[in-house]
Amino acid sequence: VQLQASGGGLVQAGGSLRLSCAASGMIVSTNIMGWHRQAPGKQRELVAATSSGAVTSSGDLTNYADSVKGRFFMSLDNAKNTVYLLMNGLKLEDTAVYYCAGPLGSLKTYWGQGTLVTVSS
Repeated sequence: VQLQASGGGLVQAGGSLRLSCAASGMIVSTNIMGWHRQAPGKQRELVAATSSGAVTSSGDLTNYADSVKGRFFMSLDNAKNTVYLLMNGLKLEDTAVYYCAGPLGSLKTYWGQGTLVTVSS
């Protein structure tokens, strides 16, 4: 199983980015997938996750951390076996390395390599 994350970069506060996580060896639509982030000096936190294996391509069954609700949106592309995280209204405190992972809550969870998001003022 491999998870390849991409899409990070430098963005001004208030801007948007879309992260991608291409999976191989695992079907994202039938597994609980999540996006985590780790800011400098802080613990890794879960920011978004699908709530069950039966998710729609629009990612309707998705849970979000309170800090990103209404700004971040997780979705799936079944044809590309890819998970996305659309981040709008970015804030300085969103600066972190973002990781995709799955399946969550299983005996073995796989992690992508992380992609850096830097929000500037």
